[in-house]
Amino acid sequence: MFRGKKYKDSAKLIDRSMQYEVPAAMELVVKCATAKFDETVEAHIKLGVDSRHADPQVRGAIVLPNGTGKTRKVLVFAKDAKLDEAKEAGADYAGGMELVEKIQKENWFDFDVVVASPDMMGIVGRLGKVLGPKGLMPSPKAGTVTPNIAAAIKEIKAGKIEYRLDKTNIIHCPIGKASFGPEKLEENFNALLGAVIKAKPAAAKGQYIRSCTVASTMGPGIKVATAKV
Repeated sequence: MFRGKKYKDSAKLIDRSMQYEVPAAMELVVKCATAKFDETVEAHIKLGVDSRHADPQVRGAIVLPNGTGKTRKVLVFAKDAKLDEAKEAGADYAGGMELVEKIQKENWFDFDVVVASPDMMGIVGRLGKVLGPKGLMPSPKAGTVTPNIAAAIKEIKAGKIEYRLDKTNIIHCPIGKASFGPEKLEENFNALLGAVIKAKPAAAKGQYIRSCTVASTMGPGIKVATAKV
């Protein structure tokens, strides 16, 4: 794979064989974010559970202390009073069957998060095949199927993120922007890791957190020591 000069220069700052303590890792990830745009910093957490089985599923949501640095577009499926509530709370799009059809017929995905009131899940279920693979399907566990639409929207706009295990047993999550600086990124990282640890399934055996890496959009991966966290 071709790597540019900036990437190679950044990679020289990192000892690949070393696991860095969280503060040092965040300082390095900021130092390595040298692109002309404000790079997103992501955490990649590999767990010692098997995502193929239903029991050890690790999934949930958390409001990061310092937000994500990104304004997320929220689509809400609701009706009657809940529809008005959604619009007043700042939903970017709100409606019912007409939005289901727009997604199905126009392949429309101009949104980042989907929220639904419980009474709408009958029609939202029709979108399972298209929303599911994109990680957009609302779920009670993530707090996106809820009767309290306004609170859900406000939390998402404040920096709520969903974490879930992928097929390779890794959780990939944004923890902010490089411009946040090391301290705010550290706070967000610790909040995310704490939530993942709390979500440990009872059936999980052996080492739960196998490895953890942080990286900016264009920067190299930095291994993080999580034993003390």
